[in-house]
Amino acid sequence: MSNAKGDRRERELVNKLDEAGFAVMRAPASGSATERELPDVLAGNSEVFYSIEAKSSAGDPIYLTGEEVYALVYFSRNFGAKPRIAVRFDREDWYFFHPDDLYQTDGGNYRVKKETALAEGVDFDELTGHSEKVTLDEVADDGEDEESSSDVRPVLEAIERGDLSVEDGVAMLDS
Repeated sequence: MSNAKGDRRERELVNKLDEAGFAVMRAPASGSATERELPDVLAGNSEVFYSIEAKSSAGDPIYLTGEEVYALVYFSRNFGAKPRIAVRFDREDWYFFHPDDLYQTDGGNYRVKKETALAEGVDFDELTGHSEKVTLDEVADDGEDEESSSDVRPVLEAIERGDLSVEDGVAMLDS
C-alpha cells in the first residue's frame, strides 16, 4: 500500500480502537525509524493487549513477508501482547487474524485474500469484545435435540450456500 494510504488506514484503526475504549498508540514509522522491527499499532484495555501489523489493499491479496510476521510474533511474545494481522480491503471493514491462521506461501511469505478475510477473519466488534462470532454449526447445535437439529441443519446449509434466502429459511423453520 502507498505510504500515505497506509498511514491514513493506520490512523483510522487507531481512532476506532480508541473509540472502543482501548489505550492505543501508533508506532512512529513502524520499524523504519529504528533498526528494531515494531508493530504498527499497540492497543490494550486492561483485559487484553494487542500488537498489530496493519495492511490494506484496493482488492488484491495482501502479502506479508515471513520476516514481518516473525518480527510481530517476537515483539508480541516479549511485550506480553497478542499478535494480530489487521487487514482492510477498500469498501470493507477491518478483519483480524492471528499469524498462525494466515495462509503461508511456498516461499515462506503470508497471504490474505479478500474472500478469506470476509469469511474467516475476526471483525472489529469481536476483536474488541463487543460481539462473538457464531457459526451456522453452532446455531444448529445450540440447545437443539437430535431430531430438531436434523431439520434445521439442511436449511442452514442451504442459506450458507446461497440456495435459500434468510427470510425463506426463517419461514421454513417457523412452519
